Amino acid sequence: MPASYAYLGPEGTFTEVALRTLPEAATRELIPYVSVQSALDAVRAGEAEAAFVPIENSVEGGITTTLDELVAGAPLMIYREVLLSITFALLVRPGTKLSDIKTVSAHPAAQPQVRNWLRKHLPDAHWESAASNADAARLVQEGQYDAAFAGEFAAARYGLEALETGIHDAENAQTRFVLVGRPARPAAPTGADKTSVVLWQRDDHPGGLRDLLGEFATRGINLMLLQSRPTGAGIGNYCFCIDAEGHISDRRVAEALMGLKRICLQVRYLGSYPRADVRPEELQPPRPGTSDDEFVAAADWVARCQDGRF
Repeated sequence: MPASYAYLGPEGTFTEVALRTLPEAATRELIPYVSVQSALDAVRAGEAEAAFVPIENSVEGGITTTLDELVAGAPLMIYREVLLSITFALLVRPGTKLSDIKTVSAHPAAQPQVRNWLRKHLPDAHWESAASNADAARLVQEGQYDAAFAGEFAAARYGLEALETGIHDAENAQTRFVLVGRPARPAAPTGADKTSVVLWQRDDHPGGLRDLLGEFATRGINLMLLQSRPTGAGIGNYCFCIDAEGHISDRRVAEALMGLKRICLQVRYLGSYPRADVRPEELQPPRPGTSDDEFVAAADWVARCQDGRF
């Protein structure tokens, strides 16, 4: 496998900035790709060791392009996550004034994060989506659009000026990025982990989602992401993308996954990996009755009952 990481490019994206925070990125060749799909396909084809892509932001939730690729494409696994605080700059060709701007561009995930600013300052500007924020900056450089919402750091790369900086509708906005590779044994638990899965219901029935969530709730597992995505099989057919606290080696998580495997049409395991938002010592202990020791003790009690030793 090549010692390279694919990422959503071109150069100058927030994705690249987040990727470079990983220590191992310094020992890999970082290769920009034009889309999330092409970066993930590079991993599937063996052209890259892993891909680094955005998966969620704190304003709009899950990034559908990435989720859909993980749901429908050949299986991949998440190994790491990175959180990056996001603020935008309005990048323009030198000499451009705010009154000159008739068209603006950025990645679709950026629009909800600057919508109010755009309505206030550029109410008549026409929005055009780009493959990434840096690609929008490149298109401004080429004269296709008047301005791009991107990281201020991209200005020098594309010969642009930051006409406005610090643009954001929501304070402390963050985007979550993930390092995705081919399926393998997950890393050892750290004590502050996250497990990601995709669930397909066996059939549509009242309380179907409650049944799925109950497998987590009865074992004291908190959910950190729950997003439905259409399966493509018709209106009303959805699967569910879920991030849950814990690691597959935790007894409560393993039992929840076993329960889901029994009742679901399909379960796709997307990996167990360290959380980027908290350290192990900052976590509260498991709810009473949900620790590994208590699961072991309960299993031992059942075994003793079966042996007539209760």
